[in-house]
Amino acid sequence: MYWWNEDWLSEKKFRRCRIPMVITTAGSFAAALSGIILMYMWFAPKISCSLNITFITATLILIQLMTSISLHSKVNAGLMTSGLMAIYMVFLCWSAIMSEPLSMSCNTRPRQTGKGDWMTIASFVIAVTAIVIATMTTGTDSECFTFRKKEKTKSEDDVPYGYGFFHFVFAMGAMYFAMLFVGWNLHQTMHKWSIDVGWSSVWVKISSEWIAAAVYIWTMIGPFILRNRDFS
Repeated sequence: MYWWNEDWLSEKKFRRCRIPMVITTAGSFAAALSGIILMYMWFAPKISCSLNITFITATLILIQLMTSISLHSKVNAGLMTSGLMAIYMVFLCWSAIMSEPLSMSCNTRPRQTGKGDWMTIASFVIAVTAIVIATMTTGTDSECFTFRKKEKTKSEDDVPYGYGFFHFVFAMGAMYFAMLFVGWNLHQTMHKWSIDVGWSSVWVKISSEWIAAAVYIWTMIGPFILRNRDFS
């Protein structure tokens, strides 16, 4: 997301990308806010739905926290990255609640019924797309987890990523994708056309959302904590 923001803010594209950036930012926050409202309406219709209320409220608080930090004068990370992160977090929260077993009465929306309906297929396609994008962007940046970047001369023949790290990330992505079919629990029986349903799936997705928010917040406040590290 940072590369997208920096690309549109570059001198070559800033003038022609100002309006698309505003539209993307406004649309992202509008979609995230709409998702929060719909989740409260559909997944928390009663006060007794305390778990769903906790998930949705935590998502809303994290989005507000990320946006506030990104607007700080010293951080100045921009609103577009926070808006895109907000959409991703709302999607993870939505997906987590939709993965709850059918015994949960708080979920008033139609869920996976064992038939190949459009909702199951759409969820599958979105999950595959998110995994591919995440593994591609992370796998090609092997230096993102190093605390000190070593200065070295680069030649034209150098590969812009580490082979070992790249294949490790893709292997992890493949294993994550495989676990979707068993609902992160080898001891539960999955029905036909039922993908990623069960309490294990719920907590994996919610944990992924919280970790993603923590990593994004760290990328904004990290340079002020580790001042000797080059984050450029």
